[in-house]
Amino acid sequence: MKENQFDIIIVGGGPIGIACALECKKRGWNYVIIEKGTLTNSLFNYPKNMTFFSTSEKLEIDEIPFISNNPKPNRDEALEYYRRVTTSNQLNIHLFETVLAIEKTTAGGFIIKTDKSTYSSKYTIVSTGFYDIPKMLDVPGENLNKVTHYYNEAHQYALQDVLVVGASNSAVDAALEIWRKGGRVTMVVRGESIGERVKYWVRPDIINRIEEGSIKAYFNANIKEIKDREVVISTKNGEETIPNDFVIALTGYLPNFKLLESSGVKLSKDEKNIPYYDPETMVSNVEGLYLAGVVCGGNETHKWFIENSRIHAKRIAEHLETQSL
Repeated sequence: MKENQFDIIIVGGGPIGIACALECKKRGWNYVIIEKGTLTNSLFNYPKNMTFFSTSEKLEIDEIPFISNNPKPNRDEALEYYRRVTTSNQLNIHLFETVLAIEKTTAGGFIIKTDKSTYSSKYTIVSTGFYDIPKMLDVPGENLNKVTHYYNEAHQYALQDVLVVGASNSAVDAALEIWRKGGRVTMVVRGESIGERVKYWVRPDIINRIEEGSIKAYFNANIKEIKDREVVISTKNGEETIPNDFVIALTGYLPNFKLLESSGVKLSKDEKNIPYYDPETMVSNVEGLYLAGVVCGGNETHKWFIENSRIHAKRIAEHLETQSL
């Protein structure tokens, strides 16, 4: 087989992409993972002190044991686990290479164009996750340097006026960590309360901090404008302007819909943007193009995660066994 020509190309090197590669390797198929960032790029960009909701055995792939020091593993343990799985199995992976286009050929295969090369494959698996494109606030001042849509660690926010937007796990974790490191934290929440899906051992903590006044929270509120030293908030009681040094907008993320649509994958005709796929085989409406992992949920990014989408890799492999490879 020619260089850059594969049976299967897997787009995305997260846990589910790795699981797909393991299934390919077991069957002797010629495959490659193409990942635009580092290995498990989304997990790498999680907050340093993040703890998973799932226990370690639910994060395992291909029945390879995941040993954690705690009942629920943290980010660093997960990075170590998936790195060890990849290296010990000598998986074929190209890192820091961005897929620009997936084109169906008249012969039935695919041409994959990246920022570094061009590949061909008989089949393609898209497992790109959803952590790359943040949901924008679309307000004046969002382009200021003090605004970020990602949170890494708390130290830089010590002694600063910090506005955290959102009420999900990431927003709550950021608010609590920054407050404990000496930051002056205000939360802006679009809904009327802290999200119900917040980790059960964390939710009482943030509620208590808000009730005691340690962390200020505006519910049923939105940011109207971000200024150099202030933020204007729209609340049910009218507008308020508060001092501000940093804005951390953790309002969620989106899959790369442009890549899916340009590949011919159909999306649902509603605000959910759920891509079409057969849940038994994971084949999309494009013959030979499979979807795996979080990307299957469209805008419903809470629907699929490592724990319940690990099975996608096996479903895809079982269907591929019935195809011409």
